[in-house]
Amino acid sequence: MNRYSTVGGSLLAALLVSACLSSGDAGQVLSSAAGTVSEATSTTASSSGEDKTEARVSAGLDVFKAATVSDEELQAATRQMVAQMDKQNEVAPAANKYAKRLEKLTKGLKNEDGVQLNFKVYLTKDVNAFATPDGSIRVFSGLMDLMKDDHELRSILGHEIGHVKLGHSLKAARTAYLASAAAKVAVSESGGGLGAQVLADLGEKFLNAQFSQSQESEADAYGVEFMKRHKYKLAAAESAMRKLAELDGGGGSAFASHPGSKERADKIHELISQ
Repeated sequence: MNRYSTVGGSLLAALLVSACLSSGDAGQVLSSAAGTVSEATSTTASSSGEDKTEARVSAGLDVFKAATVSDEELQAATRQMVAQMDKQNEVAPAANKYAKRLEKLTKGLKNEDGVQLNFKVYLTKDVNAFATPDGSIRVFSGLMDLMKDDHELRSILGHEIGHVKLGHSLKAARTAYLASAAAKVAVSESGGGLGAQVLADLGEKFLNAQFSQSQESEADAYGVEFMKRHKYKLAAAESAMRKLAELDGGGGSAFASHPGSKERADKIHELISQ
């Protein structure tokens, strides 16, 4: 079971993947969608042949558009996605203690390293955070409870900013966009009857996907440099990762989209010791 809070259905599951799915998963996602198409075609025949042909053509065009979408279009799309996610999650109001803490910690970070950022807290006990390529960073209150040391939470923010700055989130968004188009193909083949089921299944796969090991290492290194640049407590970057390692027993991380906490903590220790 994924560690993300429910964001209101299969559509939002597809949106959330923009922070969780590495570009290397595209083939797997499309393969899964193709399998669903085959299953749907063999089990559903509720639409007329003409209607289904028209739907296939439309969905096929969506796949083509998704494969050729520009970075600027993806940025615009993710802004709309995050706005929708914010509506369907419980966002901490300005007077909330979590919102106040995050506002204090992100003061002066709205334009960090040339990246325009915005921050919000989702009120959920789950331990996670994610960043989308438009610079939206969302932190779960469960993570904030775990990271009681402000410097530890800052290290997590630095890591997430790294995913945006280094282009990881943009690559993930492109994969998610393509996968969403593939899902529409599956829906068109099923005559619409399996739409919610198909998207929910794909969304579950997306939410359980992870950044690649190299992307995580790069974001960790960026996070350490972020801590150095702002003169934050460097040891907090390691202790934060150790806490995550304790949650997952050193294996697959409870920080769902960020695997290998123990090994990463060891590497962070090396980085801050240099």
